[in-house]
Amino acid sequence: MVDFHTHILPNIDDGSRSVEETFNLIKEAEEAGFDKIISTSHYMENYYEVENKEREFWIDSISKKFKEQGINVNIYLGNEIYLTENIIKLLEDGKASTINNTSYVLFEMPMAAEPMNLYDTVFEMLKCKLVPILAHPERYSYVQDDPELVCDLLQKGVLMQCNYGSIEGMYGKRAQILVKKFLQNNMVQFLGSDVHREGTVYPKIHEILDKIKDIVGEEKLMELTTRNPELVLGNKKVPVVEPRSIKFSLKERIKMKLER
Repeated sequence: MVDFHTHILPNIDDGSRSVEETFNLIKEAEEAGFDKIISTSHYMENYYEVENKEREFWIDSISKKFKEQGINVNIYLGNEIYLTENIIKLLEDGKASTINNTSYVLFEMPMAAEPMNLYDTVFEMLKCKLVPILAHPERYSYVQDDPELVCDLLQKGVLMQCNYGSIEGMYGKRAQILVKKFLQNNMVQFLGSDVHREGTVYPKIHEILDKIKDIVGEEKLMELTTRNPELVLGNKKVPVVEPRSIKFSLKERIKMKLER
C-alpha cells in the first residue's frame, strides 16, 4: 500500500519532532502494511517554508539508512500546500513540491472558512496542467455544512484524499459521518494517514481497512490504497467515477447538527 499523506520528516512542520520519531513512524507504517510513503510536509507561506532541497536531503538520508537496515519502505517527495494564489510560483521556484515531481499537487484549505480564492486557484492549477488533490475534505467545517462543494470540485477536476482516521472518529463525529458518505458516493480517490505522531493512526490501520472494505468492497479499497496512488507516483491519469449526490438520513442530519 501507499500512504498518500504523511508528516514524517523531522522538524519540518508540526509532524515528527526528531529523527528517532521519524524512524519509529516509518517502522509503524511498514508494520501496518505500507511499502511506499509520500512525505507531504506542510508548506504554508510565512510559517512552514522548508524548501525542496532540504526535504530531499532528509528523504535521501532516511532512505539510505533504512536500506542499510533491510527495511523496504520507499519514501517520495511531496507537500501539503496551504491554499495560496502564489501556488504556481512556489512550485516553479522549488519552494514547494508536487507529488514525486509529477503533475499532481496536494493542497489544503482553512479549516473554518471557505477561501474566497478557491476556484480561481484551482482553475490556475488546471490551466498549468496540474491536477489538484484536496486533502481531507471531510474535516472542513464548511464542507460538513455543504458537502456538495466536494461534488462540484470533483466535476471541475479536483481529486479527493480522505484520512484513514476519519472513519474511526479521530476528527469528530461530523467528519466520521461525512467520510462514509464520500466513500459510498464515489467521492474519494486516495486515502492517507495524515500521521503526525507515533502510536496514533498506524496501529489502527488493519481495523480501519476492515471498516472501509465493508463500505466500498475489496476491489475499491485496493484502488484507494494502492492503485490510484501508484498511478500518481508514475504521473499517469487517475480514473474518476462520476460522483453521486449525498443524501443524509434524518438520524445523520440530527447528528451533523448536534456536533457543530
